[in-house]
Amino acid sequence: MKQFLILAALAFAGCGRYSDFHLPPLGSAEAGHYEWSAHSGPIYREQAVDTLNPSVLPWQGKLLNLYSVYDGHAWHTATAASADGLAWDGARRVLSPDPATWEGAYIAANGSAVEWRHQLLYFYQAGSPPRIAISRSDDAKKWTKGPAPVVDFGPRGAWDERAAADPYVFINGDRLYLYYLGEDRARRQRLGLAVSDDGQTWTKLRSSPILELGEDGAFDENGLGEPAVWQAHGSYWMLYTGRARNEVRRLGLARSADGVQWQRTGLIIEGAEPWNSKVLCDPTVIVEPGRVRVWYGGGDVAHPAENVHGQLGYGELIWKP
Repeated sequence: MKQFLILAALAFAGCGRYSDFHLPPLGSAEAGHYEWSAHSGPIYREQAVDTLNPSVLPWQGKLLNLYSVYDGHAWHTATAASADGLAWDGARRVLSPDPATWEGAYIAANGSAVEWRHQLLYFYQAGSPPRIAISRSDDAKKWTKGPAPVVDFGPRGAWDERAAADPYVFINGDRLYLYYLGEDRARRQRLGLAVSDDGQTWTKLRSSPILELGEDGAFDENGLGEPAVWQAHGSYWMLYTGRARNEVRRLGLARSADGVQWQRTGLIIEGAEPWNSKVLCDPTVIVEPGRVRVWYGGGDVAHPAENVHGQLGYGELIWKP
C-alpha cells in the first residue's frame, strides 16, 4: 500500500536491540520455480478512496482479512471474512489512528496479522514518521492497541533511521520474524528483519538491510517494501513490492536458504488488467500443496501512497518442478 517518502528530519532515535541471527535451515532446496496465475478482475473494494493491503489468515473455520481503507483523510484497518478467499462479507472497521497519542491522525493500518498462542496479533504502522505497533484480539472484533511502538526507527545513520513500516510477520517454530521496510536519510527504502519470542520485544538483525534496491532501470530501483514470506520446497521465499522510477509498482520474488541472504529469482508480477495496470502491491500469502495463494492490492494510478483507486486482487503461484 504505502511506500512513504519521509520528509521529517530526525535528530536521534534509540539504538534498541541488535543481534546476528538467521532462520532455521530447511535442508536441500528443490529444483523448480514458481509461475504466476492471475485471477481475473478485483475481488473486493469498499466504498472508499482506496482499499489495499490485505492480510489474510485462517481463523475459526474461515479466512479472515485485515485490510486497509483510505477515506480521503486517513488510513484505517477493517476486517472481512470469506469461505473461499474470493467473496468477502461482514466488513467492519476495527482500528483508526488516534491523534491524541503518538499515532497521529494519518494511519493505523498497512499491517500483518497472525494467530499466536491462541490470540490474534496485528502489527501495523502508525505515526509520522511511521513506526510499527501491535494490537491484540481474542475474537477479531475487539482490538486492544499497545501503548507504544514495538519496532522503532533506528539510530542516526541507520538504514531505518527515518521509518520502520510495512510489517510482515512470519512464524517459524516458537519465534516470530518480522520483515519490514526501513528508510534512511537518503530516503532509500529497503527491507530488513527482526525477531521476537513474544511479539512485544524485538531484536533487529544487525546486518540489515537484507535486500538492496534494484539496479538502474530495474522495476525496483526506486524502493522496496511490503514483503510477504513463506517456506516451501526447501527454501524461504519472499514476494515484495518494487517501485520503478515512474512509481509504477510490481511484485518481485526472491529466494533464500536462511531468511537473511536473498537472491532475486527474476519473476516479476505486473498488473495485466486496467484496474491494476499501474499498481500491484501489498502481497499476503497462504501456502497450500503445489501452490501459494496470494492476495494483493492493485490500482490504476502510479503513486507511492494513496489515491490509486485501490482494490484487492487475487492470484496464485504454481510450483513447477
